[in-house]
Amino acid sequence: MSMDVERARFNMVEQQIRPWDVLDTRVLDLLHKVKREDFVPPAYKALAFADLEIPIGLGEKMLAPKLEARILQELGITPQDRILEVGTGSGYMTALLASQGAHVYSVEIVDAFLPAAGERLSQHGLRNVTLENGDAARGWDQHGPYDVIVLTGSVPVLADAFAQSLNSGGRLFAVVGEAPVMDARLITCAAPGAFSTVSLFETCVPALRNAPQRAQFSF
Repeated sequence: MSMDVERARFNMVEQQIRPWDVLDTRVLDLLHKVKREDFVPPAYKALAFADLEIPIGLGEKMLAPKLEARILQELGITPQDRILEVGTGSGYMTALLASQGAHVYSVEIVDAFLPAAGERLSQHGLRNVTLENGDAARGWDQHGPYDVIVLTGSVPVLADAFAQSLNSGGRLFAVVGEAPVMDARLITCAAPGAFSTVSLFETCVPALRNAPQRAQFSF
């Protein structure tokens, strides 16, 4: 069984993730090290390495593996980085971030997800994580400024508060827009108040709960 799992993990990396232009060896090595199957609900263990969004309950889903990997690569996390993650979910992305950065502050609006996520992180020996229950869809500056901010769900409109919570040199990953086509963006803080935005690719992922909406015009 163990060999089957490792073969499935190898196939995930080689057939899904590398073809999506994820070539950073640090990221690829991390995907072999942090066991994705440990963060997947028992009913979906057989799909742990599939190219899809796995349901984790209460209407929420894990991101697809290739998107998780691409996010890590684009952010270029260093061992000194203080990280804000909006949306803990299963805790898998949290584990990947914590394995590369100095500390992760992960905020989850669904309180019920936190005990299991915390237990999984502890089982993986990751102590550099602070899990918090709250609504961070419009920002979360309690522990800022941050070097890295990751939104694990999409937002129709990206709140300015996120960019304002970045240190100089800080990076923000967000998927912005509405279905069927959304824009994955990397926003970098060059200096206080100075930001650059790069559109990385088009995608479509579930929205954060309570995400700010576009203004509706009526005539």
